[in-house]
Amino acid sequence: MTRGRTSAALPKHAQISEMLIRDIAAGRLVDGARLPPEREMAEQLGIAVGTLRKALLTLAGEGLLDRVQGSGNYVRERGGVASIYSMLRLELKAGGGLPTAEFLGVDRLPKPADAPRFGPSDVGWRFRRLRFLGGVPAALEEIWLDGAQADHIAAEDVSESLYLFYRERLGLVILSAEDRVSFAPVPEWRDARFPPEVGATAGHVTRIARDSAGAPVEFSRTWFDADTVIYINRIGKA
Repeated sequence: MTRGRTSAALPKHAQISEMLIRDIAAGRLVDGARLPPEREMAEQLGIAVGTLRKALLTLAGEGLLDRVQGSGNYVRERGGVASIYSMLRLELKAGGGLPTAEFLGVDRLPKPADAPRFGPSDVGWRFRRLRFLGGVPAALEEIWLDGAQADHIAAEDVSESLYLFYRERLGLVILSAEDRVSFAPVPEWRDARFPPEVGATAGHVTRIARDSAGAPVEFSRTWFDADTVIYINRIGKA
């Protein structure tokens, strides 16, 4: 069991590209907008110009950026872009917010009695995390992965994106998920940095995630602070 550990961070250029992808999806960077000059933008973000350029190349490869020689970088909004956090539906009310996470516990335990059926094993890997968006404590996450997917998981190897960890370390691809959004009381294992108190009503999302064969392999519960965070699912273009 590991507690109070920041998840293995994504490379800085990947963090920046994910932040920009989420800002474009949220409308904070609109179609046709010209980004600041690269040196100025890198200074604003506190990163090297080379790191920024790697991030911008990622966006250009996804068709979200036109890099015009001698003119600058221009946003090209489009839906359906695959990204590391493409299945994360929580955003700050102001839009976007770079996701990071801190582990509150990683354990191999019997599956909860009230969970729907997911995977063949009677035990699962339970991840508890405090989710941040743009550095703001935004959500409590309890994620259960079917125990048959891994005999051992070293917490220090788990990245800030569990789905990336599943794919790269376990060979498991999450292809689809079903979310149900409601309200629920904040659990007793709440971290003190999460604003709603234990027992207070918070936004609540339950998810069943499926692998590439369509089999359910993961069950999760997320409590989010509805004062600062929204659940949003964009379909097509406005």
